[in-house]
Amino acid sequence: MSKLHLVMGGRVKNPQTLEFDDLGAIDVVGVFPDYTSAEKAWRGAAQRTVDDAEMRYVIVHLHRLLEPELPKMQ
Repeated sequence: MSKLHLVMGGRVKNPQTLEFDDLGAIDVVGVFPDYTSAEKAWRGAAQRTVDDAEMRYVIVHLHRLLEPELPKMQ
């Protein structure tokens, strides 16, 4: 199975947390087959909003959710 990674982001209620303000406005950047390409997409999205402290982008390790018994490697 591919090590799928989701890159997404949006406005958070508090810059210290990952509680998104409006789930309907989540920006789904994409799903990527490896961590390297996901990180590149994450950096691009985060850089576009670097001046907005309430915008957060994250990488979600989908493969860990789908098969949690796999060893934790990127």
